[in-house]
Amino acid sequence: MTQLPTEQILRKAFEEVLSIADPQRSLPPVLSRTFPNEVEGNCLVVGGGKASASMANAFENYAAQYWPLARVYGHVVTRYHHDIQTPHQNRKIKVSQASHPFPDEAGLMASKDIMQLVDGLRPGDLCVGLISGGGSSLLALPEQGISLLNLTNLSKELLKCGAPIEDINTVRKHVSAIQGGRLAQLAVERGATLQAFIISDVTGDQPSDIASGPCSYDTSTFQDALGVLEKYQLHLQPSLFEITQHLQAGILGKIPETLKMNDWHCQKIHNEVFATAKKGLDAAAEFCEAHGYEVHHLGDQVTGESREVARWQADMIRTYLQYSEAKKIAWISGGETTVTIPQGVHGRGGRCAEFLLALMHASNDIRGISALAADTDGIDGTENNAGAFFTPKTWDKAQSISLDMEKYLEAHDAYGFFSQLDHLVMTGPTLTNVNDFRIVLIDRNE
Repeated sequence: MTQLPTEQILRKAFEEVLSIADPQRSLPPVLSRTFPNEVEGNCLVVGGGKASASMANAFENYAAQYWPLARVYGHVVTRYHHDIQTPHQNRKIKVSQASHPFPDEAGLMASKDIMQLVDGLRPGDLCVGLISGGGSSLLALPEQGISLLNLTNLSKELLKCGAPIEDINTVRKHVSAIQGGRLAQLAVERGATLQAFIISDVTGDQPSDIASGPCSYDTSTFQDALGVLEKYQLHLQPSLFEITQHLQAGILGKIPETLKMNDWHCQKIHNEVFATAKKGLDAAAEFCEAHGYEVHHLGDQVTGESREVARWQADMIRTYLQYSEAKKIAWISGGETTVTIPQGVHGRGGRCAEFLLALMHASNDIRGISALAADTDGIDGTENNAGAFFTPKTWDKAQSISLDMEKYLEAHDAYGFFSQLDHLVMTGPTLTNVNDFRIVLIDRNE
């Protein structure tokens, strides 16, 4: 096999992950397995997330070919600029676009329409949920007494304090009229059966954690949600007063809990997580092995502060190299790290770019090291890049234009650092999302 340059190995390994997660490729076989017989009658399709438009398109293409007697209709909401470029002709599933990571009026209106469609289901109907990461903010339908501004403030405060996604979603589920299983609950109460197909962007791949689980039972409680706010001292924030009041009312039993595992509704609710970070990592590992790398799979559940994870990986690699004689080695991992932004610091870059800059800073003594870190949805944080990369030549290039790594790390401006080197990974919206991908290569021949 032809030896590819290191940068191409990094990029093509990332492409392997994206290919596995592409709904156009991965959803049809799941539909065939789940519905061995032709579907007839009413089939309502609803959902939300960064991949939902692509999922809806794949679903329509499949139904048009194999379910001619089905009446397919519905509505999904995706992030702005995440609709598919060449949608199915005569589209029957409406696609709305809204804001992420902070909810907006477009998401609110789409969510209201989705729940109205669910409310109109009849006994014997099929309701299909198409769910992917990003749905927590896109399916923005707050409970009574909570405004859209309250939801926006909540998202901003939880993201700013560095809370892990599990904590963030615990709160979101308890202030939402659509998440925490409430969408599925309504569908079943109207006599329908609900089948959800899910692309996972969270560690553990639990349906209740993905998009805050609109189609899944929830194991957390109002008490847990209030505990999250107290953990980060957010219950004292004036901007979250209504949220705190709502959670306290829930603890007192004045507001119904989210859907629970032993609720009768769950007998007619089915969730299938069909695209995951692990499957993508396996594809990347196979690609690297085919190009002569000894591959170490660090798993799809790597979490923690981005720069701490980077230092840990640098130390691990440094130790391993003392005992290994392998010439070409790869470490791959998935999961979702966090970045805590200090008061008064703006920050640019996202968790992937920050991980990469911290890794570069911590590994300047490691010969032949290269790395790439990118978010599989194509957007790392709030900028326009999926992530970034570096190779052994990057240190010299940075020095030649007087870039100070420590200065950029201190400012949480990994985007600014790598953009000046032309080392950003730019994919645009990928229309899928299976969390972050990180790959570190050692080539002792470099």
